[in-house]
Amino acid sequence: MLILLNKPFGVLCQFTDHEGRPTLADHVPVRGVYPAGRLDHDSEGLVVLTDDGALQARLANPRYGMEKTYRAQVEGTPTAEALERLRSGVVLKDGRTGPARVTLIAEPPGLWSRDPPIRFRAAIPTAWVEIGLREGRNRQVRRMTAAVGHPTLRLIRAAVGPYSLGELRPGQWREVAP
Repeated sequence: MLILLNKPFGVLCQFTDHEGRPTLADHVPVRGVYPAGRLDHDSEGLVVLTDDGALQARLANPRYGMEKTYRAQVEGTPTAEALERLRSGVVLKDGRTGPARVTLIAEPPGLWSRDPPIRFRAAIPTAWVEIGLREGRNRQVRRMTAAVGHPTLRLIRAAVGPYSLGELRPGQWREVAP
């Protein structure tokens, strides 16, 4: 079984929480599936859930090189130099990141509103960047964009390998063929 979920902002990427915070169980009433990779509670977008351990490993483990595509709304407008630094790898506290696919994009079409909205500063513009990664460090996109001077304000995972959000709205899911 393979389920694609558009995880809303503020939802933990697990099925239980002893503190009563929102979890995947609030959106997916299917038992026996587990996330193939995680998204932080303050990130949104595609979470792939499966009951197939081997598939889960192929999707989540960086050694398989499965690209994950993110759309990040960043503070300011990245220069060509900043984008090239992201593409070639950025030095973080835990070492240099691998090469990334990076493109400056328009605001994604059909983008839903977020509650709460991102912080707004009239004097500082924002831009959208699409980033494709084949590794999976903790809060990697956020740390990479901050390292080049453009902190991430909103982060949406759009795809994991061949699987994408499509038209799913936050909290919606669909089952697909593995």
